[in-house]
Amino acid sequence: MDKKVLIDTKKWIEEELFDYCIPFWLKNGRDVENGGVYTCLDREGKLYSTDKSVWMQGRCGYIFASLCNLYGARDEWLEFSKSCIDFLEEHCIDKATKRLYFTVTNTGEPLRLRRYCFSEAFYILANAEYYLATKDEKSLKRAREYYELVYKLNNGLIKDPVGLPPKTDSNTRSGKALADPMIYLNVTNVMRKCDKENEELYNKRAEECIDLILNYHFKPEIGYTLENVGNNGEYYDTYSSGRFVNPGHDMECSWFLMKEALRLNDTEIFNKAKKMFDMAFEKGWDNEYDGILYFIDTKNCPPENYEHDMKLWWPHNEALIASLMIYKETKEEKYLEIFLKVLEYCKKVFSDREYGEWYGYLRRDGLPTMPSSKGTTFKGPFHLPRMLSMCDKMLDEIIDEL
Repeated sequence: MDKKVLIDTKKWIEEELFDYCIPFWLKNGRDVENGGVYTCLDREGKLYSTDKSVWMQGRCGYIFASLCNLYGARDEWLEFSKSCIDFLEEHCIDKATKRLYFTVTNTGEPLRLRRYCFSEAFYILANAEYYLATKDEKSLKRAREYYELVYKLNNGLIKDPVGLPPKTDSNTRSGKALADPMIYLNVTNVMRKCDKENEELYNKRAEECIDLILNYHFKPEIGYTLENVGNNGEYYDTYSSGRFVNPGHDMECSWFLMKEALRLNDTEIFNKAKKMFDMAFEKGWDNEYDGILYFIDTKNCPPENYEHDMKLWWPHNEALIASLMIYKETKEEKYLEIFLKVLEYCKKVFSDREYGEWYGYLRRDGLPTMPSSKGTTFKGPFHLPRMLSMCDKMLDEIIDEL
């Protein structure tokens, strides 16, 4: 590989992060009156809804603390992170159940609770990373407390106080969801980095997550990693859930696994994670229009989700992280070619250097949905800055080795 290509790629990524992504959120997302972050922003960064996503309070708090830990502390980054964490602490926890809301108003009035533990997961990430940046003991205590709560909820060790029933009647069909162990694995990786005292615990929990992912959801014999399986890993040949595959999730999960494999120096886990990426990219890449499809069906039947053939920003972010990580570790040119192919597609259709940030939602042909948005309840400063910063650091290492 031509070293100049890698240097030019790193330069573009740094510009995207520091000149177009971070400034967009600092300028348009901060709620200087109530605290926290607004994420419902149109292409230009104008606010179109003041309701707040609790996921995004945690994700934003995490990202801006992480940027401090990667690039050196900056006052405005730490202040933004703290503002999101303070908003979470003051407004986003249901006092009766200790669960976090899914959405709240701009001033923090509760709107919605959900059965899933993802608001809690991002609350943990924010507090853990903020502790690493500041050594604020309260943040570490919160992260530890909620790390245990999510573990107990995910494993049925306590009854969920929210009391919402499962989406599918468990008397008829029950099973396991990939999202639970994969997100907890990522949270575990961050907790281990930030909380050295409990490394043994985090290693044990990581092993449990790896077992669930690889022995229940990873199905190389059929060429897919399944989002939903039976309690014993059974493949449900059902329209709405069993055949449901999210290539972006699989590629994200693959690099979570790779990080653990590298920590353990475990070639078997790394190769399975690499295979997970290969399956997801092969099946998810749109050979007609380019880009990564949002959902696919294992039998190539019509997916239930109407948005299945759209191109969303975040699966492409995860593909970039995973492919570059594989290349960095194996030096197989195939994965650098994938990385550069996906990046060129993203430059062409997602990046918006006129107003900053990336479009979130594109049609299959790569044109933005209209009216276009840069942020929603589900899109904020998370996947893109995480990808840009991780790829920037990986490219540093790759270039240094040439």
